[in-house]
Formats: sequence, C-alpha cells, structure tokens
Amino acid sequence: MAVKIRLKRMGSKRKPFYRMVVADSRSPRDGRFIEEVGTYNPVAKEDQVTIKEESVLNWLANGAQPSDTVRNILSREGIMKKFHDSKNSK
Repeated sequence: MAVKIRLKRMGSKRKPFYRMVVADSRSPRDGRFIEEVGTYNPVAKEDQVTIKEESVLNWLANGAQPSDTVRNILSREGIMKKFHDSKNSK
C-alpha cells in the first residue's frame, strides 16, 4: 500500500483552505484519509501553515511520500532538512 502526504481541499468557492493529510494513494483527493497532520491557508496575507512536526517526521520515516506541493511546504518550514539530517545520522 502506497501512502502519500497530500493536501485535501476544504473551504468554499474561490476561498480554498487545505488540510495536510496522510492517505492511501488510491483514495480520492477529498476522500478517506488515515491522519490529519497539518493545515495550509494560501489566501491569508502570509501563507498560514500549521504542521504536526512529530507526526510528519514519523510518517516520512515509515515511507510516506509527500506530494510536490507538500514537499515544497515542508521544505519552507525546515522539516525536510530535519528528516534528511536524521536519516543520514543513522
């Protein structure tokens, strides 16, 4: 089973709000998910991002693949650097 960390769209028309979720790659974008690990609001003046860092690092260590957008968000927040440092220090 391929597990992905991706964005689930919420909000209304022209006012998107995203939840960062861990889901099976076969499930639909806004469908079933395993765990919610953060939020992303691109409409705010500065992109508002909240992330459960421990959870994300745990899922990445267990083989979850982030989508391109999620990878960019995690890189901006410094989580991908922490993940690579922890992976290389083993």
